[in-house]
Amino acid sequence: MLQSCVIVPAASNSRVSVCDCLAHRFGNAADRPDRAPVYPSDMTDAEWAVVRDALPVPAWLEGRGGQPEGYCHRQMLDAVFYVTDNGIKWRAMPADFPVWDRVYAFFRRWRKAGLAKEFHDRLRGRARTAEGREAEPTAAVIDSQSVKGAASVPASSRGYDGGKKINGRRRHVITDCLGLLLMVLVTAGDVTDREAAHVMLPGLRARFRKITLVWADGGYTGHLADWAREKLQVTLQIVKRSDDMTGFVVLPRRWVVERTLGWLMRSRRLARDFETLPSSSEAFIYFSLAMLMSRRLARRPAGRPRQEQSRWAAAA
Repeated sequence: MLQSCVIVPAASNSRVSVCDCLAHRFGNAADRPDRAPVYPSDMTDAEWAVVRDALPVPAWLEGRGGQPEGYCHRQMLDAVFYVTDNGIKWRAMPADFPVWDRVYAFFRRWRKAGLAKEFHDRLRGRARTAEGREAEPTAAVIDSQSVKGAASVPASSRGYDGGKKINGRRRHVITDCLGLLLMVLVTAGDVTDREAAHVMLPGLRARFRKITLVWADGGYTGHLADWAREKLQVTLQIVKRSDDMTGFVVLPRRWVVERTLGWLMRSRRLARDFETLPSSSEAFIYFSLAMLMSRRLARRPAGRPRQEQSRWAAAA
């Protein structure tokens, strides 16, 4: 006697992921396990929605070579943000992230291709628009910060800053009036502010054609102002500290870039320079400020630019 049978569909081995990154949608990241955010540096869904639209398009997706990526972009960025925020060694990557050497390869690829800067600049444009500003700035502020160098910093890219009495590297930064980073250059500690400005200001002028005014402190005095005015058509205005000032005094315009340097020190990876290459230090600076901007953009309701006075530029 024939027995009736029921055909049961076979279970599929393919994973269904809730992530909507390009590596999951078009690459091979769906073959990897998903990960739940558990660390303070992990992006929330609102932050990921901001970051996802600012990510550079991978070369393999545009037919420019390379294999489809096998790791989730959100997990990779969370891992890089974890290193930036907590200052750990690459080999100390927590087990719930992708393997440390894959995360480092992702970071190295972004550093070499300039994708960290591109990613940061896209977020900066959106942050300026959210504050009711034009995407391109018209004025800037320049300053530097000396930090101690770890044993991993080679002698060829480190020096002694006699003014701050620090043996390590110096971060030269140019920000807009909101304190958002426009340019960064990491040099040895003995490179002066004027020497770095000679390198940075032409690039600033070429990238941001509308900038004609740059505020600076007394370390940029001398022939630099005349050179910038004659060669670049940029006015370098020195904001000096008066001799009769005592204690801590907030100086006009200069406080903006000083606050940005303070933001960098919140990231433990930047509390000291651990990087063998100065370009790696620059990449971590871009990632640190990208974390800051993505969090602030995620807290801002979509389509509602801030009309009142900005929190970032209350005195700018």
